[in-house]
Order: sequence, then C-alpha cells, then structure tokens
Amino acid sequence: MKIMTFNANGIRSAVKKGFFSWLSKQKVDVVCIQETKAQEHQLSDPAFCPEDYHCFYADAEKKGYSGVALYTAKKPDKVTVGFGYKLAESEGRYIQADFGNLSIVSLYMPSGTSGDYRQKIKYEFMDEFFKHLKKILKSGREFIIAGDWNIAHKEIDLKNWKSNQKTSGFLPDERAWMDEVFDNIGFVDAFRVVNQEPEQYTWWTQRSPTAFAKNVGWRIDYQLITPGLKKKVVSEYIYKEKQFSDHAPLVMEYKGVLS
Repeated sequence: MKIMTFNANGIRSAVKKGFFSWLSKQKVDVVCIQETKAQEHQLSDPAFCPEDYHCFYADAEKKGYSGVALYTAKKPDKVTVGFGYKLAESEGRYIQADFGNLSIVSLYMPSGTSGDYRQKIKYEFMDEFFKHLKKILKSGREFIIAGDWNIAHKEIDLKNWKSNQKTSGFLPDERAWMDEVFDNIGFVDAFRVVNQEPEQYTWWTQRSPTAFAKNVGWRIDYQLITPGLKKKVVSEYIYKEKQFSDHAPLVMEYKGVLS
C-alpha cells in the first residue's frame, strides 16, 4: 500500500505544473493533499478528482486559503472533517478516512511564520491536537497521519539549523512538542524507520532562487504512525525530479495495513 502526502501550495497551480499527470502513473492507494487554496465548487474540472479515486475535500471558509483533501482508491467506510476543534474545521486543516481498523488523515498544521498572532494560533492548535493524538492511542485504532506539520523536528531535518533556531518551524517549544508526540504519546516517524540519512528535505523556500537546486531545505512533511504499524513500513521516496510546488511529494509504502 502506497500513501502519498503533498502540500500543493494551490491545487489549481499544481495542475498547471503537471502534478496530476505525474500522479496518474504512480499507483498510489491514498493521496493526502494540503493547502488546496480552493473551494470544492471551484474544482469542477475532472482533473481534481482523478479517475479511479474517491475524492474528498475539506475547505477553509476563507477563499484561496489552506484546505486539505484525500483521494482514496478504495472507498472509505467513513470520512470525517476536523477532530472536534473549530479552527481545524474553519481553516480546512484535517480530514480523516476510515478503512476497517485503519484511519488515514490529511493534516495541515498552521504556520507561525507570518507573525506572533499566527504563532499563537499554531501553539493553540498544537495543544488541541496533542489531546486528539492521545485519544487516538487510547482508541486502539491504527492511524497514519500524513501531512505538512510545519515543524522540523531535529537538526538533521533542515539544512541551516543553526541560523533558524528562532524561526517558526524550528523553535525550541515546537521541537519539544514533537519530542512529546514521539516519546510520550508514542507515535512513530515512518520516514525515519527506513531512512536515517541527512539532507532529506520536503520543502524549500521560494524566497531564494537557488534553495531547491542547492537542496537548502526543511523536512516538515511527515507520515506519523501508531506503534502497531512500525514493522509494516517498507520504503519511502521524496519525488524531486520535477517541482509541482515548494513542497515535494513524500510517498511511503506499507505492507499488510489494508486488506
């Protein structure tokens, strides 16, 4: 089973850059998309619901902002928008598909890069989501939470870590929160199960015209899994041959997680 996570930075822009043509050749079972930047009624073109997929969108109330989506080859038993926290629903940041005892989530964590107010919103979201993560572990269900977490966890996860210690996305409190998610709650970073190498990035700033070419990036796109799935991780790849966005698609392969 292959699961992809991809921050499109505008799904209509990604279409123009060839993302969906590329996707049609990948044989991915579930596609988790973030930052669609569109209302579903604006996506009437068949391109936005690829053939052979069931397509589900969770839009932000604000036009041209945020938004998440799930494309699933197998029809889910249930699809849920949000996790009981108003902001996650109003800003289109969480959508979940259930298949038997497995749930797959497309998550778009808020960014705090635009200023103190949004950083405060990000911390509030993290607090509420932490409660949700604890409930997940108690539920007994297996989860794959794929998306843009907007946090680089460790020094290995970004190129210029020394100069970014006061930058949103690599703040001490954010990194400590990730420590708690892994060490206290018990979630697993699926990518690091099979790849412990440095310079494995999924996002490159558009403010620098050479960041992508020189691989001066951050790893902020993750697939976090419940402990029971750790031994089922098979492989990973970050697709960088062509740029569809400022993020690269991350594909993880699992065995025996969905019948």
